[in-house]
Amino acid sequence: MEASKGLFLVMVLMIMRSGEGQLAVNFYNFSCPNVEAIVKQAVSTKFSQTFTTIPGTLRLIFHDCFVEGCDASVMIASPNGDAEKDAPDNLSLAGDGFDTVIKAKQAVEAVCPKVVSCADILVIATRDVVVLAGGPSYNVELGRRDGLISKASLVAGNLPEPNFNLVQLNTLFAKHNLSQTDMIALSGAHTLGFSHCNRFANRLYNFSSSSSVDPSLNSVYAKQLMEACPQNVDPSIAVDLDPVTPQKFDNVYYQNLVNGKGLLTSDSVLFTDPASLPTVTDFANRTGDFNQAFVTAITKLGRVGVKTGNQGQIRIDCTAFNS
Repeated sequence: MEASKGLFLVMVLMIMRSGEGQLAVNFYNFSCPNVEAIVKQAVSTKFSQTFTTIPGTLRLIFHDCFVEGCDASVMIASPNGDAEKDAPDNLSLAGDGFDTVIKAKQAVEAVCPKVVSCADILVIATRDVVVLAGGPSYNVELGRRDGLISKASLVAGNLPEPNFNLVQLNTLFAKHNLSQTDMIALSGAHTLGFSHCNRFANRLYNFSSSSSVDPSLNSVYAKQLMEACPQNVDPSIAVDLDPVTPQKFDNVYYQNLVNGKGLLTSDSVLFTDPASLPTVTDFANRTGDFNQAFVTAITKLGRVGVKTGNQGQIRIDCTAFNS
């Protein structure tokens, strides 16, 4: 009787370990023990060529995980222009982000062929770019497999929009088991990168019947934005999301929000809404609190909709499903 109980417990444990979402920090310890070092070297090399490597890669993981889960579906290139990356909301993704993952995958394949997923490489590379920009280091959970679906039609409605209010932001993030604190911490990724003028021009011109400029914007900052983005400007022009330390991963993003220098409506609302203001104030004043919350949130993000075990595949080329 006791033996059968023991066997039952072993079987339960095996099922739990093979079930969806069972990721582990040491997943490749035996099959590809140097994977993180290989990816780190590839990311560092890419970064030495262009700083866009950092914000491009960091933005890529959000756009991947929020659609089909963290399965590298955003990496697929379609000859018909109907893959995830071809959706309107993804057209502004920096090519250097894609190239970072592709180069890292090629380096890993040379040592550990057909072992490490593109989804895992994106997660490792995300951690590495955060560190390169001066942010916190953290252990990454691994064991994802690459998805088999990548459709542009699946993107709409699954990514935050620049005009979202707090309720809309919380609702979208809650779908992925991410709390308001997680959402605010992940918004801190806007300490890096840029946004195109057409994503925030509505705050500068004809804002409302009583004000042409969004009154929550710092007036000096608003003038600077209007100089960079005159009315009817070329929408391809871009502006740093963090006007103070745009190439450093830090908590200045939150200090900017306190000072009325949140570029997007979805940024500034985090401070203007009393429900989220205390967290923004805390992160603005305490770098450690922000770093800790970001690590917690980015780790939770990496668990969203993962494929494990026999699900999906290990792509040989990140841009194409295995034939």
